[in-house]
Amino acid sequence: MLRVEGLQAGYGEAQVLFGIDLDVDAGEVVTLLGRNGMGKTTTISAIFGLLPLKAGRITFDGKDLTGRPPFVIAQHGLGLVPEGRQVFPTLSVEENLIATAAARFGPAQWTLDRVYDFFPRLRERRANLGSQLSGGEQQMLAIGRALMTNPKLLVLDEATEGLAPLIRAEIWGCLQRLKSEGQSIIVIDKSIHALLKLADRHVLIEKGRVVWRGSSQALKADHSIADRYLHVGGEAPAAH
Repeated sequence: MLRVEGLQAGYGEAQVLFGIDLDVDAGEVVTLLGRNGMGKTTTISAIFGLLPLKAGRITFDGKDLTGRPPFVIAQHGLGLVPEGRQVFPTLSVEENLIATAAARFGPAQWTLDRVYDFFPRLRERRANLGSQLSGGEQQMLAIGRALMTNPKLLVLDEATEGLAPLIRAEIWGCLQRLKSEGQSIIVIDKSIHALLKLADRHVLIEKGRVVWRGSSQALKADHSIADRYLHVGGEAPAAH
């Protein structure tokens, strides 16, 4: 579905990505892993046309999207849940959702009612402004807003950052449901245990380069990978 080849990008004169290769098949969940500042968000920004490319090629469903503007990339079926949620603070929950609605793509059509069924809390808060929501509610809204574009590929940058444990568990449960429905997903997050349960494959980035890729089973089996590339006093993947 998505193929990224030799991606090079950065900010001004500062190059951050040095030849990133990434692919995602239909119905697959793939993670981008790595410590802070290693190029994960920059990779996502480059894929979505938010950064100019220095080199590389991006194809989606066989169509070349290299250098295309963000709105064109979105029209082809990529939906983004950005880092920091970025909900519209002065719009209501319902207005946030309607603002991005598009009847296209996706394994199943997402409507306002279906998003409310998926996130009942949003139905309860439908008249509240984005600025009046808790962090967890804002993240649900950001996911719901992306789903309203009916994306072929859903991309989540820092899916559960800063959320309470119960809310994080709720978000992971929602992503499992999306996977079971055939939704293709790329996810960035620091919750390694949850990602190991959710994802089919993992791509580790270090200083703007892919240093490892493989399955959850392979990542669990080799603790040295996580110790070297992921953890600064953090939790390592369980061995079983």
